[in-house]
This record gives sequence, C-alpha cells and structure tokens, in this order.
Amino acid sequence: MPLTRIQSLGITDGTIVNADINASAAIAGTKLSGAGITEADQWRLSANLANISSETVISSNLERNDSSGFGYIGTGMSQSSGIFTFPSTGYYYISANITYTQDLAASDYGFIVIQVTTDNSSYSNVAYGATTPSLNKYSGGTIDYLLDVTNTTNVKVKFAVSAQASSDIAGNTTFNQTNFTFIRLGDT
Repeated sequence: MPLTRIQSLGITDGTIVNADINASAAIAGTKLSGAGITEADQWRLSANLANISSETVISSNLERNDSSGFGYIGTGMSQSSGIFTFPSTGYYYISANITYTQDLAASDYGFIVIQVTTDNSSYSNVAYGATTPSLNKYSGGTIDYLLDVTNTTNVKVKFAVSAQASSDIAGNTTFNQTNFTFIRLGDT
C-alpha cells in the first residue's frame, strides 16, 4: 500500500502495534504461511515379537497405521529395517507405546527405548521406559522425546524393546498395541 494511502487512512506510526484486533475475524479469511502442524504420522508393530529377552531393535513387521479413520499430515515418515527418516527438518515430538504380553503366573515387565543418531551412524538411547509389573496378561507403557532434526540425512530414530522372562511384545495389524507417533512441532 503506498505511503499516501496509509496516511489518508489515518494510520500513524505506533497505532497498529497497540491496536485491538479481533483475532477470529483477522484469521478467518487469512492463510497463515508456516503456521500449525505440517507433519504428523503414526506407525505400529503389525505382529508380535516373540520370546524377547535381550534388547532388540524393532526392524521388521512395521506398518503405517491404516485403521478406520486414520490420517497423517504432510509427507509422513519413512522407514527401512526399523530406521525412521524424517521428511523435513524441525522439532519433532516422538512417542513410543509398548504393549507387553506375559505368562499369567509371572509379574514380569517389558522395556522400550528410543534411540537417536545425529551422524547417521552411532545411536544413543535418549528415552527409556518399562511396563508396570503385573499379574495380568497385558501391560503397557509410553515414553516420549523432543528431537531437533537439523538434517534429514543424518538425524534418524529407531526403537528397541526387551522383555523379562522371554515374553512377547504385542503387535497387531488391525489396531495399535505397540506404536510410534511423530509430530513436527515447528522449525528448527
């Protein structure tokens, strides 16, 4: 808008900064570039991992959630042999949920670990959690982590599990039991 037009509207220096703006009216007809969540995706273990007793990277039987009503935002995550690659840089919220099946007579528990690399080579455990010991058939637990993905070639994530007494980590192709959620929160 030319300066003469701004002056003719009576807009002076400092009046917009402190103006009372009706936010819903201002946003209703406006597309905000770069605002909001641009990536959100969810994957799951599609079949049980049987007789897990030592730390094991989940490298197979992974699928994107395809249950009724599911949808993802953006390009979505990709994975190869359990290593997840991010579609774009940014700060990501990562959540991992484990469902563990056990012998009804035992009070054992399972573990889940989020592992991250920033050099596309060496991985570090960045989040670690365990299910609650129980005499029930199933138990579960959730862990999460905020990751700054500065480079989509070098920064990757994978998940490892372990179980006491050689029990199973539950997976299902119809609904989520052991699953992983990725949400891009904003720019790095």
